[in-house]
Amino acid sequence: MRGFFLFCVVMLSAGPVVAAVGAPCPRDGEAACMVETIWAAAEVLPAEKRARLVQPVLHLVKAAPDKTLLPIWETRLGEPISPAPRSYEYAGEQAAFLLSDEGWDGFMKRARDRQAPFNIGRPEIMAAGVRQADTPKRARDLMELMFNLARPNVSRGGGGDTFEQADFGHVLSELAMERCDLAAFDKAAAMTAKPDALRYSIWRARITGKSAGLAPRILQDADADDTRHVRQAIEGYRAILTRGYCRQVEAPVHKDIFSERFMPITR
Repeated sequence: MRGFFLFCVVMLSAGPVVAAVGAPCPRDGEAACMVETIWAAAEVLPAEKRARLVQPVLHLVKAAPDKTLLPIWETRLGEPISPAPRSYEYAGEQAAFLLSDEGWDGFMKRARDRQAPFNIGRPEIMAAGVRQADTPKRARDLMELMFNLARPNVSRGGGGDTFEQADFGHVLSELAMERCDLAAFDKAAAMTAKPDALRYSIWRARITGKSAGLAPRILQDADADDTRHVRQAIEGYRAILTRGYCRQVEAPVHKDIFSERFMPITR
């Protein structure tokens, strides 16, 4: 019954781009198809909750390579795109301040010992440090430390301190996705609270280039009660639109993983 309802939603709202539930988006015209799919998933939500997704969807459309899509979607959704909300980059600012004040050795020591500012938001500040690394080796070393810190501190009784593990897993999976490192991504995603979450599936598809299953899953798992499903789809696919798909290389994944190897999606 649920599948039939979603089928009707797609047929009425998505037009010829998404023909039926379970149909993958072709790479040619993928962006338009994926936006249609994401909005079709939003259509199962009550109007009030669906309205909260209009601006996130418009900002996703803005990132698409086809710039004719945005005015079409603004008309379709009945409102113009608003300026992107300004966000305070706490982690980035803390990392930059500490790196300039104490250098990489001080940054690494404080992170390892959970000294201020790493007593709050340690995984996020360390991730910001990776992005601000001035050499590939320093970025690799910091990511390796993050993986090590994410391991449970096993006590004599067999218990383990894992309260940061999921947070480390999330930021490390995003860093690995940005760097097209499939091995590091799979290792990191396995540490998250929900390794099979839609966001991680889309990020992994960016690395592998295997995106055929994304649209069917977005539709089939659509949630009529919660906007998180659509928000994860938006967050995940934005990475593909802004960064492109990773090129597949036969070299070991840890060779030159800190240079971008990507190809734009077909327009």
